[in-house]
Amino acid sequence: MTQRLPNTVPTGYLCNDTVEPESNRGAHSAVIPKIEKKIETKMGADALLEMVLDRNNLNQAYKRVKQNGGGAGIDGMTVDQMLPYLRAHGSSLLEELASGKYRPQPVKRVEIPKPDGGKRLLGVPTVIDRMVQQAIVQVLQPIFEPTFSDSSFGFRPKRSAQQAIKRAKEYYERGYSDVLDIDLARYFDTVNHNLLIRMVREHVKDERIINLIRKFLRSGVLAGGLVSPTEEGTPQGGNLSPLLSNIYLTSFDRLLESRNHRFVRYADDCNIYVKSRRAAARVMAGCVKFLEGKLKLKVNREKSRVGSPLKLKFLGFSLYKRQENRNKTTS
Repeated sequence: MTQRLPNTVPTGYLCNDTVEPESNRGAHSAVIPKIEKKIETKMGADALLEMVLDRNNLNQAYKRVKQNGGGAGIDGMTVDQMLPYLRAHGSSLLEELASGKYRPQPVKRVEIPKPDGGKRLLGVPTVIDRMVQQAIVQVLQPIFEPTFSDSSFGFRPKRSAQQAIKRAKEYYERGYSDVLDIDLARYFDTVNHNLLIRMVREHVKDERIINLIRKFLRSGVLAGGLVSPTEEGTPQGGNLSPLLSNIYLTSFDRLLESRNHRFVRYADDCNIYVKSRRAAARVMAGCVKFLEGKLKLKVNREKSRVGSPLKLKFLGFSLYKRQENRNKTTS
């Protein structure tokens, strides 16, 4: 299957695909056909591709992408054009995925203004690539969920930013009056591919899935009319990126847990709660050493801060004391 590039690229870019539970009301079935060519069926964790290519799983992925909407990728195909395309080319799509011949398209690079005046870089995949990524997420999410930390709240089923803030409030009320706000510079664009694949392999034994994930990681980026290779990073905007980002930072979560730290993480936003500024300085040094040394990330020292949860914002929220009871806090 070849996805032809149009002469002009649409300007829409919104891509809100996540793994948060959503209703599929209003999205029609893609009617993905069964693969005519028989696929060798294996058992256990090395048979994940068959689960990804299951008709019901692919139809569910289609519905999720259709409902979430978002802009077209570099081929110009919109979510409304998916259904007729899949009805015409669904069989060849399945064959390419099953045989390992599928080649994801480069993502479309767009810049979103940030409140602080900077710009957030997004990589918008084609809608077909988004559907395939979502099908992979639906199979891998249940495998990795039990491995994630209870202090991780971002892009996980039945978890939310509100729950993260509630946990932060509980720590403050228990006497953890200082917080380390660790800022990772361009996190989604700096994830090390080799380290990430090694982490995925700890729980995924189907090398066909590994190879498919690697293709998405290396699919390239279209910006300014030129396609550049992607040697690192998981472009923010794709369906796989949130899951992969949680997998990558789980080792950091385990480090914090092994040192009995109280923390709350939402994707790449992490706050660690301590009882003194002296402890905060010590913990900050250890975190920077691990993140930059072991995970090959970059900590933004200018934006990483130590302060009071009453003054520093986390996920857009900050705590404050009620006037009628100075011992209580709310958010």
